[in-house]
Amino acid sequence: MDVETGTEKVRLDFPAEAVARLTISNPPKRNALDHEILDAISATVPRLDEGIEVRCLLITGEDPVFSAGYDIGGIPAESFETDAEALVAHPFTAALDAIEAFPWPTVAALNGHCLGGALEMAVTCDLRVSAPKAKLGMPPAKLGLIYGHTGLIRFIRTIGLPRTRELFFTGDMLSAARADEIGLVNRVMTEAGEGFETGAIEFAAGIAANAPLSMKGNKQAIGTITENPVLSEDQVRELVTLRESCFSSEDFLEGITAFGEKRKPEWTGR
Repeated sequence: MDVETGTEKVRLDFPAEAVARLTISNPPKRNALDHEILDAISATVPRLDEGIEVRCLLITGEDPVFSAGYDIGGIPAESFETDAEALVAHPFTAALDAIEAFPWPTVAALNGHCLGGALEMAVTCDLRVSAPKAKLGMPPAKLGLIYGHTGLIRFIRTIGLPRTRELFFTGDMLSAARADEIGLVNRVMTEAGEGFETGAIEFAAGIAANAPLSMKGNKQAIGTITENPVLSEDQVRELVTLRESCFSSEDFLEGITAFGEKRKPEWTGR
């Protein structure tokens, strides 16, 4: 696949079959998310959806941290009052919208500390795996910042209202174990460094090895349900049609045949 990110601050590689990996690399600022990084993510992610060549997107950071959050260090304080939307909200929203719209499963591999906007980026991904000593936190209460409603919605959907209140009202840093306990991460790996990297790739590869129509269809259905607490009749019909469509697919026949023959299925995405 011929896709370039356009910047050395975001590296793209393919560490396993059907797995694309984006690595945030801004070491002087602890991988803080600046406009260059955010623009690269929003431009690159949509181009990864070509057929079934990529079936899982892995997002991680250059060791030893995932990301210190949004890079506000270079923005004059007086600019926030008049230009916050253009300077902060728009590029950040565009990057997260691209991740959220990606039709295949997305995994945030938290190799180290993950703070602020970077934690929202991780929550935007479908799944999160964490290194054992990573710390996760939301510092708005320490900065005098009222967080955006779209981000708060993402946290409420992920960890529920009581835990979202705790996260934003205390501003406390959470250990990987505590994040796992409240559902902020899905899995804490036993190793750090190269061991974590290997484990995260294996986790993503296991997802990518599953039936393409199933993964894409289930992600679409979950998105519809979570975005619409009360489903309309049309939405219910669409979900039923989506489910029924798999029964006549080549992959469903291949899946049950391979299961009966105790062999690895060969997916076509049809």
